[in-house]
Amino acid sequence: MEVQAQKSSHSAFIRYSFFFSGLIFFGLGVAFSVKVKYLGLHPWDVLNVALFEHFGFSIGTWSIVIGLILIGVSLLVRKKYVNIGTFLNALLIGPIMDLFLWLDILPDATNNWTDYLLLLIGILLIGIGGGMYVAGGVGAGPRDGFMLSISERTGLSVVKARILVESIVLAIGFLLGGPIFWVTFVYTLILSPIFQFSLKFFTRLRTQLEQK
Repeated sequence: MEVQAQKSSHSAFIRYSFFFSGLIFFGLGVAFSVKVKYLGLHPWDVLNVALFEHFGFSIGTWSIVIGLILIGVSLLVRKKYVNIGTFLNALLIGPIMDLFLWLDILPDATNNWTDYLLLLIGILLIGIGGGMYVAGGVGAGPRDGFMLSISERTGLSVVKARILVESIVLAIGFLLGGPIFWVTFVYTLILSPIFQFSLKFFTRLRTQLEQK
């Protein structure tokens, strides 16, 4: 019984270590991309920045607000995609990003080729962080849970549901004057392979660590 409890505690420690480390990497990645936002942002970040520029508060605060709204909708549509990890994701990624921006330790945009390097670093960190926190098995983020809920409710594939929702989000962000450029339209194409590789890698690593 004691051995089983130790194994359970060991597994939980590993899972939450992956989860919180992933959130930190993800928040840092978004902070990098916000530094060069004139190149374009992911649709959800376009909306967060647009709301920040129109109504104040911080970009991270709007990330929390949008995340909690999506959780509320998901609870009404499909409760199974909402758990403790979903709330932690919604409440922590925004403040983590705000913290890195507040510390002012990241390079500023220079309007030359180095900005593309900063953006690439941001996308890599977001993809790695996303794969890491999902591999932790603590729960999906509010946006992913919302996509899955909409997919089940409408009968659309997850890919089609994501395209539909992110297109609507992008349109709202555009109308509010959010930072949209060509990178916005290729974000998912770049990010998805990094996320998939990261998820497979960290899932395999987590399994190996739990067996020790």
